[in-house]
Amino acid sequence: MNTLLFFSNNQDKIKEIRNIFIKSKIKILSLNDFPKEDSPKETGGSFVQNAKIKSLYGFNKFGIPCFADDSGVCISALKNKPGIYSKNFLEKFESKNKLFNFIINKTNLKKNNYAYFQTSICLTLQKTHYVFFEGRINGYIVDKPRGLKGFGYDPIFVPNGHNKTFAEMSMSQKNILSHRSIAIKKMIGFLLN
Repeated sequence: MNTLLFFSNNQDKIKEIRNIFIKSKIKILSLNDFPKEDSPKETGGSFVQNAKIKSLYGFNKFGIPCFADDSGVCISALKNKPGIYSKNFLEKFESKNKLFNFIINKTNLKKNNYAYFQTSICLTLQKTHYVFFEGRINGYIVDKPRGLKGFGYDPIFVPNGHNKTFAEMSMSQKNILSHRSIAIKKMIGFLLN
């Protein structure tokens, strides 16, 4: 399999995914390579269901093997939310700083800063043949946002065993250990075997 479509409009994710695939000799297309395309509504109740909705939609639309991810941060002090609603949750706040302050205040109040990033990837090879890959990285929420790299919740999340937030790491450092890279590397292993 030489070409795969990554069904996403998220430019940061597209960059990250292409970076992980560099050594695999598999060409990654994204929605940037096609005329403006609507995304389906993510109506699933889990990361897996949302990834499948997008992956099947992309396969049916373009007729090429397609994969999609659904990811989010699960914060213990927020009862493991925002989870699958991470993107919507972020958009409810006027600014990222207000969002980060809200989360940090909650973790301090509950004296519980445990969190993890979760991703599910669905790879659709035929209409009725899809495979799932999971990735998870445990860590904690820091006292104040740090770093200018990465995206989303990266400035407030430190993976266990490290002292830098994802936003303080280079893309290649983050791609060694992130939830998304764990799932993508499983998928690459599957594709190359």
